[in-house]
Amino acid sequence: MAIIAFVSQKGGVGKSTLSRALGREAAKSGLSVKIADLDPGQGTTTEWGRIRTAAGIEPVVPVQLYRATADAMVEADRHDLFIIDGPAKTSTATLDIAKAANLVVQPTGASRDDLVPAVREYHALVRKGIPKQRLRLALVRIGTDAEEADARAFLAEAGYNVLPGSLPERPAYRMTQNEGRAVTEVKFATLQKHAEALVQAIIDETVAANI
Repeated sequence: MAIIAFVSQKGGVGKSTLSRALGREAAKSGLSVKIADLDPGQGTTTEWGRIRTAAGIEPVVPVQLYRATADAMVEADRHDLFIIDGPAKTSTATLDIAKAANLVVQPTGASRDDLVPAVREYHALVRKGIPKQRLRLALVRIGTDAEEADARAFLAEAGYNVLPGSLPERPAYRMTQNEGRAVTEVKFATLQKHAEALVQAIIDETVAANI
């Protein structure tokens, strides 16, 4: 059993996007998987799950809304992979999630408005005792190769590991998710490859950690 958590102190940076994509790929491979939506105020992944179910899209990706990390963790060991889609804010829940997870992934865009809060978030977790080796950053909403390179350099200087690959900024990803599909199910081959590569990087990090 592995627990992978997606966290951020900001909304709209890609937590739900990556949670859904990882859940879809795990379910497609035959694993028992569940996504725990820990943002009851928004519940965006829960709504996505309803749309997917209503549309009859396979594979089925179970999603459940929880109000507290402890409630979610009761079910974690019933699945091969338990994915936590954390709340869009910094709170005691974020620390609880990081403590429970085998791997913590924080998505971020390439602007300083995204990068600085992302680094601040991980600094806070490290000060609270979360090991750096459990923390990863994922680049999303990337415009150009130069922008990606600059973001990687900024995060590396801050001392954190960045996953290989990235998601470019494309309306097709949003449209795909509006239909209850994951970004790995986008109909454009090049965009699908980008999404699959980033999800595979998360899987590789999990395996490398001997989870």
